[in-house]
Amino acid sequence: MIKVIRGYKMKKRADIQPILLKLRSHALTYPGFVGGENLVSEQNSRIVAMLSTWENAEQWRLWEKSTMVQEILIGINSLIIGKPRVTVYKIMPTTKAINWV
Repeated sequence: MIKVIRGYKMKKRADIQPILLKLRSHALTYPGFVGGENLVSEQNSRIVAMLSTWENAEQWRLWEKSTMVQEILIGINSLIIGKPRVTVYKIMPTTKAINWV
């Protein structure tokens, strides 16, 4: 599994929530989407992140490159400062497997 964090720095008074909801709604229809949430920085409310969990990176890449996602993301450009920051993480096991034999 992977987690993807897409971070944005918002312009003053920009409302990105409708776009993030569209992205999440679209992701719900895609194979491999496990879940997601939207985050706002505690220190700076203009910093917003979309966190999503996928079964694997290939499924996320297919979703990311889809026509619908590309069309939705065009609407974000007028709301943000700079380019979004996208980071993909593999989920690392936190415990070692126990051999019960």
